Amino acid sequence: MTKSEIPVMPKFFDRYINLADNTLLLDALTQGASFEDLIPAKTLEQLGDLRYAPGKWTVKDILQHIIDTERIMSYRAMRLSRNDQTPLPGFDEEKFGEFANGSHRTIPDLYDEYAALRTSNIALFSSFDEAMLLRTGTCSDQQISVLALGFVLVGHATHHVHVINERYLPLLA
Repeated sequence: MTKSEIPVMPKFFDRYINLADNTLLLDALTQGASFEDLIPAKTLEQLGDLRYAPGKWTVKDILQHIIDTERIMSYRAMRLSRNDQTPLPGFDEEKFGEFANGSHRTIPDLYDEYAALRTSNIALFSSFDEAMLLRTGTCSDQQISVLALGFVLVGHATHHVHVINERYLPLLA
């Protein structure tokens, strides 16, 4: 299924969904199956622990945030696909970032974890039939479908790659 088949476009999450191409979800997930597909590791290693402004995350923190968010969104998708109608809470990305220790990890380690996680999520979303993809529930006080959550995975990573390209890569100049 494609993003144009999302039954209801959820507020807030639409900013990420709109960054994904209107291609089949599994194709979109596969195209960004590794951070290396999104941005070369060598480029990020050059940035080290630089921040573009005081109080901002390092690129390692951003990669850890992408991983954490992918885990949360895929968990939500699994719950909704099973027709669990329990409202699922949001999460405080700043607190997650503060306690995740992303800056203490290596770029290769983060790249490996993301690749394993995305491979797992491709398998998860491959297991969903059309009825499961169209199931909806409440996440972060928003109605959202399993299909929409899949495209959030794609667009969220894309969003942060844009941030890295626009705000961090100029630090290398």
